[in-house]
Amino acid sequence: MKFIDEIKRRRTFGIISHPDAGKTTLTEKLLLFGGAIQEAGAVKSNKIKKGATSDFMEIERQRGISVATSVLAFEYKDIKINILDTPGHKDFAEDTFRTLTAVDSVIVVIDVAKGVEEQTEKLVSVCRMRNIPMIVFINKLDREGKDAFELLDEIEQKLGLKVTPLSFPIGMGYDFKGIYNIWEKNVNLFSGDSRKNIEETIEISDLSSNELNSIIGDTAAEDLRGELELVDGVYPSFDPEAYQDGTLQPVFFGSALNNFGVRELLDCFINIAPFPRAKESDTRIVAPDEEKFTGFVFKIHANMDPKHRDRLAFIKIVSGTFERNVPYLHTRLNKKLKFSSPNAFFAEKKQIVDISYPGDIVGLHDTGNFKIGDTLTSGEKLLYKGIPSFSPEHFRYINNADPMKSKQLAKGIDQLMDEGVAQLFTLEFNNRKVIGTVGALQYEVIQYRLEHEYGAKCTYENLNVHKACWVDPKDDKSDEFKEFKRIKSKFLAVDKHGQLVFLADSYFSLQMTEQKFPNITFHSTSEF
Repeated sequence: MKFIDEIKRRRTFGIISHPDAGKTTLTEKLLLFGGAIQEAGAVKSNKIKKGATSDFMEIERQRGISVATSVLAFEYKDIKINILDTPGHKDFAEDTFRTLTAVDSVIVVIDVAKGVEEQTEKLVSVCRMRNIPMIVFINKLDREGKDAFELLDEIEQKLGLKVTPLSFPIGMGYDFKGIYNIWEKNVNLFSGDSRKNIEETIEISDLSSNELNSIIGDTAAEDLRGELELVDGVYPSFDPEAYQDGTLQPVFFGSALNNFGVRELLDCFINIAPFPRAKESDTRIVAPDEEKFTGFVFKIHANMDPKHRDRLAFIKIVSGTFERNVPYLHTRLNKKLKFSSPNAFFAEKKQIVDISYPGDIVGLHDTGNFKIGDTLTSGEKLLYKGIPSFSPEHFRYINNADPMKSKQLAKGIDQLMDEGVAQLFTLEFNNRKVIGTVGALQYEVIQYRLEHEYGAKCTYENLNVHKACWVDPKDDKSDEFKEFKRIKSKFLAVDKHGQLVFLADSYFSLQMTEQKFPNITFHSTSEF
C-alpha cells in the first residue's frame, strides 16, 4: 500500500468527558465492534471479573476510574483506528490536556441525565482553542434523562458549540424504543440486551410511510416525525468541511453499556473524521505526507510492566515513517538514538512493529533520554511546541517513611515525575522536596505506586503555597535579580529541569513581588 494511502487509512482520536459519563465503557464497545476484543469488560462491577481493557493499572481496577491515558489500536473496515482513552477525573486533567496535543479529532461523551458537567466544559474549551473536530455522543439513553432538545440547547450554550444531530432517540428511559439514524436513514430498534453485538436495523427511506407506525407504534411514530421536522428546521444540515474545521459538531445518541448506537457512531466516524493533520513546529508547519520522519513525546509511563521496570515514551508520528533500528535525531539532546523494539499498543499489551505511519502512536523503551514534549526527527532540527507543564494547585512536602528504602524512593519519585503526573520542586534554602499536583487525588496515586511498584513508602506534610511561577529575569546578572533572590530565598525552588520557580504563598504576595521587581516575568506554565 502506498505511503499516502496508509496516511488516509488512519484515524487518531481521544475520548473525553466528565467522570462517570461512560467514556471507558464506550471505548470497550468500540473495541468490540472492531473485533479487537471478544467480550467487553465492565468498568466497575462485583459480578464481572473482567475489567475494562483500557483501565489496566491496578489502582484503576480498584477505584473504577481511569487515572492515566491508555492507547488502543485496532482495525475496522480497513481503517486503522488509534483511540486514546483519557482520564475524566479533574485531578488527572493535565494528562488529558497533553493527550489532546496528539489527537486529530475527539469524541465528547455526555450523560443524558446529568447533561454538560464542569470537567467537560474545561476539556471542550481546550479542543475549541485548538480547533479539534468534535463529535458529541449522548450516552445512557436507557435511563431517564433530560429531553433531547434541552440537551442540544445545553451543549450549544454551555460548551459554545454549533451542533447538528445525526441520530435521534425514539423515547427515553423506560419508553426508549430505539434510534432514528439521520445519517443512514434507518431505524435501530432497542432490545435492551447488552450481549447482542448488533441490534436490529430497519431501513426507512420515507418517514411518512405506515411502516414506521407498525415498527414503533402510532404515538412514538407521530412524536418522531414532529421531532425530526423540528431538527430539520432548527439545526444546520451536516457539512463535513465545517466539522473538520471545528466549527460544526455532529451529535449521536445511544447507550454504550447496552451496545446501542455505537456502531452508527463508529461507521459515521470513519467516514467523516480527519486523517492525520499538519502540525506546527517552532520553525514551520509540518505536513503528514512529508517523506522525512518527525514525531513528539506526549506521554511517559513508568512501569508499564512492573516485573521489568520498563519505562515507555509515547510518540505521536507527525510525518514520514518511523522504522525499527533506524537512527533518529533527539533534537533537545542533539544526539542520534535508534530503537530495536518500538511497540504498538493495545492498553498494556504491546507488540513490536517494524514500520509506523503518521497518526500512529509508538511506544519507545526509554532509559531516561526523554521528557514530555521532546521531538524526534530524521535529522532536521525542529521542536514541536504546545506541551507545557501547568502550575500545580496543591503542594505538599514529601518525606521518606522508610529510611532503608531511600534509594527506591528517589528512583520512584524521579520516574513518576517524568510521567508529568505531578511536579517536583527542591527548595533552595534547605533542599526539601515538594510535590505539586493539579488534583489532590494524585497524592494517593503517587503513594500507592511508590509502594507497589518501587517498594518505597512516603508521607506528606501540607505546605501553604498559592501558585508556582517560573522565574524569567530580563538580566540574571542584575542587582534587581540578586535582590529578588535574597529577599525571596525561602520561597525559591528549582524544578526537575533546573529552572528557577517562585512558590508564592498568596495572591497578594505574588502581586506585590511583580510590582517590586518589574524586570522579572513570572510564568504560570513552564513553556515560555
